[in-house]
Amino acid sequence: MPSQGAQRFDAIGMEYGLEKPRIGVIVGGSLSKGLVVRLEASQNIEDLAVGRYVVVRGSRGQFFCMITDVLLDSTNPEIQSNPPDISNRFLRDVYIGTAAYGRISIQPMLSIENDESGKKVPRPVKTIPGHFTEVHNATVGDVNAVFGAEDDDHFNVGSPLELSTVNINLDLNRLVERSIGVFGKSGTGKSFLTRLLLAGVIAHDKASCLIFDMHNDYGGAVKHEGGGQAKGLVDVVGHARVAVFSLDPESALRRNANPDHHVTLPYSAIEPEDLAMLRETMNLSDAMIDAAYLLHKRWGPDWISRLIRAEMEEFDALEESSNARAGTLKALQRRVERFERWDFLREEAAEDSIAEIMRALAGGKSVVLEFGRYGTSLEAYILVANYLTRRIHEQYVDRMERALGDRAEEPRQLLIVIEEAHKFLDPRIADQTIFGIIAREMRKFNVTLLVVDQRPSGIDEEVMSQIGTRVTALLDNERDINAVLTGISGASSLREVLARLETRQQAIILGHAVPMPVVIRTRDYDERFYQAMQAQITGMPLGSGDGRGGGPPSLSKDRSSRRL
Repeated sequence: MPSQGAQRFDAIGMEYGLEKPRIGVIVGGSLSKGLVVRLEASQNIEDLAVGRYVVVRGSRGQFFCMITDVLLDSTNPEIQSNPPDISNRFLRDVYIGTAAYGRISIQPMLSIENDESGKKVPRPVKTIPGHFTEVHNATVGDVNAVFGAEDDDHFNVGSPLELSTVNINLDLNRLVERSIGVFGKSGTGKSFLTRLLLAGVIAHDKASCLIFDMHNDYGGAVKHEGGGQAKGLVDVVGHARVAVFSLDPESALRRNANPDHHVTLPYSAIEPEDLAMLRETMNLSDAMIDAAYLLHKRWGPDWISRLIRAEMEEFDALEESSNARAGTLKALQRRVERFERWDFLREEAAEDSIAEIMRALAGGKSVVLEFGRYGTSLEAYILVANYLTRRIHEQYVDRMERALGDRAEEPRQLLIVIEEAHKFLDPRIADQTIFGIIAREMRKFNVTLLVVDQRPSGIDEEVMSQIGTRVTALLDNERDINAVLTGISGASSLREVLARLETRQQAIILGHAVPMPVVIRTRDYDERFYQAMQAQITGMPLGSGDGRGGGPPSLSKDRSSRRL
């Protein structure tokens, strides 16, 4: 057990980056499977946990590594079957560290080398240190050399385990330029993680966000498990940057919310493609989908309204003049009649709500679309999210093609947030849905996804491979763990780390926005965080960020806007 003096030196070293006594030496391993470290006799093995960082001082540079396993070992196998009497303090001290000792497995993540100017630069690991190379706990300076400092392009998302004084900073430009995944089992705080990331993106003005808020978690204040309230995005970053649209005015009134707009959609806006997305949730057969396309062709934009009111005689007449069967049309009618339960669907909408949403996004604002009581209906959520996203896809493709590489004419970077993502990105339909298309192709059109899900194994593998940054809380299902680690270098060593996260406020971040996989204790979503976001906003007026576009485009002259 380290002395009190040694423990105090450790604490000071962590704070100020001082050199620390070694915790062990390299005794074996490989680049692909990780390195084996025999611990010093004075090192308490209980002080070392998976996910913690260590540094190996090689002859040509440093290796930044993560602990992936902790083991007990002995020189004589008989010790396990016939352990010595350790009540004798002298015998215990003789055995510990000699005949019985601790080992850890570490995975090299980066090599830290000096560039021509003498600055420490992190690089991919292509080799390993030799036998008996010393291993030390990572200091503040070591971590800062990898993750840099917080600034207008980097957002503090939390701190590494055991290093509470150090910030892990995400590169926001890299975060939004590819799709993002937030994963974790139920109850691990995925919504708070997502809100944290969105607040950073919006406060730093890196993208406009369109958030399909299934459970009213993002716009206004919500209760957390501690019994208090956490502010919504509107309260954190202000109305100047976030507009709230609601599909359910009654729910907003009950929650004392004051949305900027109430959304209504006309039946005439629904197209067969929107209905096709509901194939699974509404139990629609291929014949019913084909019938929907037929009715749209025959009856025009009012096909839904006319289908709901149609009598059997009309179905019989259609059967005689086409290949659609009357029974199929009747079955489709029974399913479509469910739309009448949703008050946001009208024969005629009072205003063009979709154009208002588009205008807010184009003006640099983010939009939270609250579903109110309709959030419990997966059918309503899928219909509205698909309906709106398909039209955004058309608009962004059109604008990018007309920009012809002129960055000033390109549309502003857009991040679309969807929950229950596996319902949109199921392997059976992902190649046909607009969300699958966006995940695979839309990065070049300045549109990316932020998918929130507790079942990443239900998302198509090809789509998962296109998710640039993965922020993952605790997962205990083997298939879900495999899905999150697909395509990640050193996945086998990260499996144990991921399975041993705590249930709250811990996550592992992998991919495009960080130089290496990192396990963090997420930043507290509290008054200090709110003040930090306000300070960032005060120093960065709306529209001054990168946004991957040349400022807010006008929709009034946009051809796709007129279609809406």
